[in-house]
Amino acid sequence: MRQVRAALGDEALILANRHTEQGVEILAMAESAAPTSSEVTSYKQPEPQVPPAREVPVSTDQAQVQAFEAMSARLLEEMRDMRALLARDRSGPEAGGTAGEQFVRAILEAGFSQALAEEVVASLPEELADVEALDERAMAWLVRQLSKRLVGLDDEAAFMDRAGIVALVGPTGVGKTTTTAKLTARYVMRHGTRPVALVTTDSFRIGAHEQLRIYSRLLDVPMYALNADQPVSDLLERMKGKSCVLIDTVGMSQRDQRVIEQIGHLRGGNTSVRLVLLLNSASQPETLEEVVVRYRQAAQAAGGEISDCIITKLDEAGRLAPVLDIIMRHGLRLLFVSHGQRVPEDMALAEPVSLIEQCLANRVPLARATTSPTPPDNSSRGAGNLLGQGRRLATVLLALRERLPAFDGLEAVWNLLGLPASVQQQRFDALLADHPRAGQAHGMLWSERRRVPGEHWAMPDVALNAEGTWLALPLLQHRQVAGQQARLESALQHHDAGVHLMNGLPDAEAGDWLERQGLSWCSQVRGSLRVAHAGERHSLAALESMAEAAGQVRCRFRGAPARLMLAALPVEVNFKGSRRERSGFDAQAWFGEVRDAESGKALARRYWIVPAGLSRDPEPLLLALLQADVLPQLARRAWQRLEPTEAGDLRGDVRLLMASGLATVAAHLDFAEDEAAMDLRAELLGLGGGRRRRRDVALLESLLQLFLVRDAIRHLGLGERETG
Repeated sequence: MRQVRAALGDEALILANRHTEQGVEILAMAESAAPTSSEVTSYKQPEPQVPPAREVPVSTDQAQVQAFEAMSARLLEEMRDMRALLARDRSGPEAGGTAGEQFVRAILEAGFSQALAEEVVASLPEELADVEALDERAMAWLVRQLSKRLVGLDDEAAFMDRAGIVALVGPTGVGKTTTTAKLTARYVMRHGTRPVALVTTDSFRIGAHEQLRIYSRLLDVPMYALNADQPVSDLLERMKGKSCVLIDTVGMSQRDQRVIEQIGHLRGGNTSVRLVLLLNSASQPETLEEVVVRYRQAAQAAGGEISDCIITKLDEAGRLAPVLDIIMRHGLRLLFVSHGQRVPEDMALAEPVSLIEQCLANRVPLARATTSPTPPDNSSRGAGNLLGQGRRLATVLLALRERLPAFDGLEAVWNLLGLPASVQQQRFDALLADHPRAGQAHGMLWSERRRVPGEHWAMPDVALNAEGTWLALPLLQHRQVAGQQARLESALQHHDAGVHLMNGLPDAEAGDWLERQGLSWCSQVRGSLRVAHAGERHSLAALESMAEAAGQVRCRFRGAPARLMLAALPVEVNFKGSRRERSGFDAQAWFGEVRDAESGKALARRYWIVPAGLSRDPEPLLLALLQADVLPQLARRAWQRLEPTEAGDLRGDVRLLMASGLATVAAHLDFAEDEAAMDLRAELLGLGGGRRRRRDVALLESLLQLFLVRDAIRHLGLGERETG
């Protein structure tokens, strides 16, 4: 080995060795050598019991030498290929692996933790489960998933326009004084100097008062000094008229027991102080984790709370992802990002999407062995997993509230669970008296006026908003006025509902009324319905071959992808009434054949009637009625799962609204094709414990679990509380 290093350097590579009669042959090369046999040096190393011999050719047999050189050339060529392979960028498609592994790899390469990577990939949409490379669509999904876990301010005014006292806390050297000056400057730019004041409690650090005093003079705002053991209330008399007070606190190690005392003094008296934690992005992740945990524990022990943070020294950090990871996992709100010493230029409002994109753009390739998802270690990460599940539950509920009109009404119905029957009735009546709220319902999906097979109840009706989205809280049939025309009039009068989707043709009075009002309507009918075409009466099924093809529409049917093949034919239809049969009216008959999206196998046939003068595209109306087919089935499944023995004291009408509301939400999420719906489906299915063959059923089960967990938390007093 000494001879090899002396000849080829300390970085020489040993390629092979073998015993010979003279000793040991060693095949070696310089690390930077090109793969040619001329650069191979062969040495003879005697057996240990033989005194070392000086450097000589390995063998005098010319045939052995040639064979050895040929083998050497092959080895060098293989080594060159191996080195080239190892030098490749492992972040590209060459890395291979499943879609989940590729996403995990990208997250880890950005600098985020394995725990966060597993949490994100657990909600991977089925639409992205088979991607071979992280293309633009896949990376856009990843940015959305990470950025929605990073909570920031909607705008700076949400923080700057709120009066009160703000104290910046954190370890020594994190940049509290400079950040205090930057925030003060931003306050002054918005509100002027009169309502702003600075306070320092740092009497330990040499020159600390003077540094902040310089900033106060430059900004033309008063500065007050407060001893570390004095409560803020001692200064209130001197700070009258100041609506914005910023406190620069003493820097303390997160392990210093006085942290609790410091926060306790800040909150002394009756003064409300907002605590903002500063995090040095250049610190080690382990240190940042400890800072967050210890300071939040100290705030809690002092009767306060830390929910906001600011990142400092971004310009000194090698990677941004570790500090963002910690902020996400602890559910902190990121207010600002500081990236230099200039006041106030070097501080910006935190923009989650931009920060996440920055992290993903600066990925560093990792060894393949570190990029595969590992099974969760419940013994060591149980609390983390629980927090992650809690964040996902809150995120899903928030997304459902923002997406679905009247979802808050469905939640209000669930809040009745467990209350005495008399209280349920009183609050239930008050809730439904205000549903739908003004401006929510622009159309109605009228369910069949008969009981769902096997049950003693009928599927409630569903209102639609202006975009055609179903309201999450349906309307019970037995609480509506009697008579079809009366219901239509009531929907128009109270909710301005101008679109009506019906099962079966309207009766004579309702049909006349719809024509007079000029409203849009569509009826799903049976193939046996007899209509007139070219002067002859036939069933719709018999006329299907004469219809003109009208294209196809992507859809979902019974929880699976499908295609709806459409055709249309002008016909004349008679409304039938109990007293007389009126003359026919001009209509358009639509014929639909539902086919499996993959095999093309025919799954079902549907028939619809719309007025000939319909002023809107009929396809969305046809599709809405087709999709509504699944609502009674899903509602029945949810009804059976909501057993009173498990759900507690539960009125039948409350139970029906809970079940039908779940069905409506599940069906909507199954049918929606936008990216937000894709993300929400994946989060919900991941939260609910996996996927099933029928996606709509899986979504229903997940929603049921979501509400049951939400209700359990609420009753435990850990979430929303009953306010009377």
